Amino acid sequence: MSTHSLQQSAETEPATGRPATVPTQAGPAGDAPTGHMVVFGDDALAHRLAVELATLYGQRVTVVLPSLRRGHGPHIAALAADEGVSVTAVEAEQPDEATLRAVGVGEAAALALTSDDDQANIQAGLRARRINPGLRLVLRVYNRRLGGRIEQLLDRAAATHHPGLSPAALQASTTVLSASATAAPALVAAAVAGRGHVVHVDGRLLRLSVVSPAAPARGQEVATLAVTPGGAHPEPEGALLPDPESVAQESERVVLELLGRTQPPARTRRLPGLSALPFSTLFSPRLRWALTGLAALVIVFAALTWALTGQSPTRAAWLTTLDVLGIADPADEAGPGRKVLQILTSVSGMLLMPLLIALALEALGAFRTVSALRRPPRGLSGHIVLVGLGRVGSRVLERLWELEVPVVCVEAEPTALGIARARSYGVPVVLGDATQEGVLEAAKVHRASALMTLTSDDGTNLEAALYGRECNPELRVVLRLFDDDFAGDIYQALRDSYPRAATRSRSVSFLAAPSFASAMMGRQVIGALAVGRQVVLVAAVQVSGNPYLSGRTVAEAQRPGHWRVLAVDLVDPPERTPDLANPYLATPELLWTPVETRMLVDGDLVVVAATREGLGLLLRPDTTTP
Repeated sequence: MSTHSLQQSAETEPATGRPATVPTQAGPAGDAPTGHMVVFGDDALAHRLAVELATLYGQRVTVVLPSLRRGHGPHIAALAADEGVSVTAVEAEQPDEATLRAVGVGEAAALALTSDDDQANIQAGLRARRINPGLRLVLRVYNRRLGGRIEQLLDRAAATHHPGLSPAALQASTTVLSASATAAPALVAAAVAGRGHVVHVDGRLLRLSVVSPAAPARGQEVATLAVTPGGAHPEPEGALLPDPESVAQESERVVLELLGRTQPPARTRRLPGLSALPFSTLFSPRLRWALTGLAALVIVFAALTWALTGQSPTRAAWLTTLDVLGIADPADEAGPGRKVLQILTSVSGMLLMPLLIALALEALGAFRTVSALRRPPRGLSGHIVLVGLGRVGSRVLERLWELEVPVVCVEAEPTALGIARARSYGVPVVLGDATQEGVLEAAKVHRASALMTLTSDDGTNLEAALYGRECNPELRVVLRLFDDDFAGDIYQALRDSYPRAATRSRSVSFLAAPSFASAMMGRQVIGALAVGRQVVLVAAVQVSGNPYLSGRTVAEAQRPGHWRVLAVDLVDPPERTPDLANPYLATPELLWTPVETRMLVDGDLVVVAATREGLGLLLRPDTTTP
């Protein structure tokens, strides 16, 4: 395929006389293909997205990036050079209006902006909407609140230019996604033992779990995703979505369970930093013992005063308090016992002032520590060590905190994005390079249950993971790696070297790309479930015009190894909810596990579990016959 660049040439505007910058094509001339897909970005997500669109959906793709020699430019250039896919690489410094027009956004079907700069993506999206009001826009925006408002703004612009758009088409006109937020649930599920990955569908929960042969599923089982061979840390073997009739009854299975409507657990939100500041952290054990001893001594003196004077207990406690505080009330007319007791009480009261000063100073130091960064507690164990507090690490930290999982963060850069979030959550942070000796030890990795290495550097992630395994051979490790072949080799080597420990290698772009590609195709991927090192997608698919679904029964529509029909939408098309992933839908719409003899007709909407290849085949626009 072709690779060319957009050069800048200066011309003069006749009306103003000012120089205008107009992009000109310096490679092979040719108009941009009508209905093609445009991707702006030079990161891992842009590369994965181009691969997904070209290979799985058979789309013609134009990737626009600043340089083919920096970042992931060489990977994209290699993809463009592959004659088996229709990918064109274009070099351009920024997605200004002239560049957008030059690469054919005016005639394109969809545009994805995958830069990690939210403002640049939003600005380019606004320009693209002006150029092509009917364009499907997919924006990568980290700030979710800002992204939601921008999505509404762009949807209003699309509705203004196309008032006849249906609600479903309007919903697909603009999609704002965050790669880190999309991948975070799968990363957390890989690290936290006993917590399956959960996705929201139709206001209910679909959970990924492992079911042993003797135990039934805890929820309603809707599909078998894979079969595991057993062992200490079983991994799925063979193809995903096997034929149910071919699954042996004695096999351990990875299944999808349908659960009820659950509300997020209520959390008591206290002041930032105080949520993790108990009394035991505020005062040291020695000061607590000293305060307890002084209180016990005062109680003993009050009891002795009551016994010697014969006065009421309240009066005796009052006199003892005066003696402790040194308030003049000498026992001139009392007996020797009372006088000796008063002297002893006054002497013990002399200990009160230093103790109060020590308590105040230690509390001040504890508060200052919390306002900065907490250190890992001395007896901490069973926690998760999270290395890297960038965009991905910050999202993962947020989800771990919501699940109330103890975590210690390690970050080399004090100004990293997630540092402020860790401080507000009261999460301990170790500042330092995780590959340096002593840093992971300070995070108590030898007593941790799992290690997650989520920096943007593969070498750092691998080195930290290997160092963590040396400290704790049975440590569960989740690695973030970009290169699939490299990740596969490392995964297998770690499995062979540490057979009793669980190892997971995950790529954020690999987990996020299906959602971006589906949005560009005008479809809805509800969730991506990591099964071993593979991914199963839960997606909503229109039956109309699809030769694999339309006019077929549910049994005939199934394709083992590719997709399985999970549910059918019962609502009329004009009244359907545009977003089945909304966790707070008031009225359920889906019929789960429909009978195999049910006929699928045009107008139906089905929810399927599919492999990446299966969903690409199911949604290919050029599909004519099964």
